[in-house]
Formats: sequence, C-alpha cells, structure tokens
Amino acid sequence: MQQIIEQTINFVKITLTNAETGHDWFHIERVYKTAQTINATEKGDELIVALAALLHDIADSKFNNGDEEIGPQKAGDFLKSIGLDNEIVHHAQEIIRNLSYKASLGEISFKSKELDIVQDADRLDAIGAIGIARAFTYGGYKNRVLYNPEIKPNLSMSKEEYKNTTAPTLNHFYEKLLLLKDLMKTQTGKAMASQRHDFMLTYLDQFYSEWEGRK
Repeated sequence: MQQIIEQTINFVKITLTNAETGHDWFHIERVYKTAQTINATEKGDELIVALAALLHDIADSKFNNGDEEIGPQKAGDFLKSIGLDNEIVHHAQEIIRNLSYKASLGEISFKSKELDIVQDADRLDAIGAIGIARAFTYGGYKNRVLYNPEIKPNLSMSKEEYKNTTAPTLNHFYEKLLLLKDLMKTQTGKAMASQRHDFMLTYLDQFYSEWEGRK
C-alpha cells in the first residue's frame, strides 16, 4: 500500500506544481493528514481514504471552466495506470465527484464512510486559521473586494449561483464557511470543527471592530 501512496503523492505534486495556492500540494497534504487523523477513530478503508484525499483536487472544476468531471476522470486514469482494480478506482472517483460543497447543493446519490471522512477533512481545511487565509487568497486570485457592507450575503444560493458568485470575500464566511461546522459527518470531524468555527467568529469580531475603527 505504501508504494501506491508514494506513487500517488509524486503524481499529485507534479500535477499541481503551478496550482493556485489555496488548492496546491500543501492543501492536499493537510487534507491527507487530517483524513488520516479522522480515520484513526472512524475506521474507514485506509487505502480508499488516502487515495481520495490525495486526488480530491487533482483538477478542481473552478480552474477548469466549471468541468466537474475532469477531476474524477483524471484521478481514475491515474489509478488505472498504476494497476488498481475497478472497485477501488470507482470508489475513489465517486468520493471526488461528491466531495465539494457545491456538490452538496445538488443531488447526492453516493454515500460511504470514506466519503464522510475525506469530506470532513477537506471541509476542516476551509475553516479556522487556514480557512481564513485560503478564503482571502482565493478572493485575491479572483480580484474580489474584501468586504462591502452594502452587499449582503446570499444565504439561499443555488448550485449555479454558488459557482458563479463574485461577492466580497467576507460574504463567503456566511455563505459557506460558518455553515460547515454543522455539516460535518463524523464525530471526530465535528469535534475538530467546533474549535475552528469559534476561531472564525473571533476573527470576524476583530475584523468588524477594525473596519469601523473601534480598535
């Protein structure tokens, strides 16, 4: 198994060499490590969890003209190329296909313990201190304003609206990041999310105080 994981790590590192910094190898590595932490308690299939965590952003649709199949396809092609059987390949692809927050805004037909574990790990990287840094990194990449008090968060976005939003970065906290704590699937993920969620609330209090010149 270790050789398979090492091959996958090398493939991901090479593929994501010039990736946007919120979705680069270091993001993958954090999700991989967090998935292992969660899996130590939740006891999913170790290989499936590792492969799905490592390959979950191999071709993010945000950077591929919204194509939601390019990621699962690229992951599947790689896994087949190193000789893994169809059952493992299919399971990993289904996790990648159903992992993202925007996927949850549509219809989900696939479920597995391994999906829950990797999804929680990915969502944990979207909140807390690193989640804040990633949100503003991506906002800068898309040239979005930090905050505009006149543009209110849209709390009932459809999948298409979410994919095409150009709202200020701070709105993203209310439209996604602060919602993730209650969407965690595993007990381990829920416990980890609680502390990160509280940190974001503290950050937002500080942000508004500075914005208003009160601190």
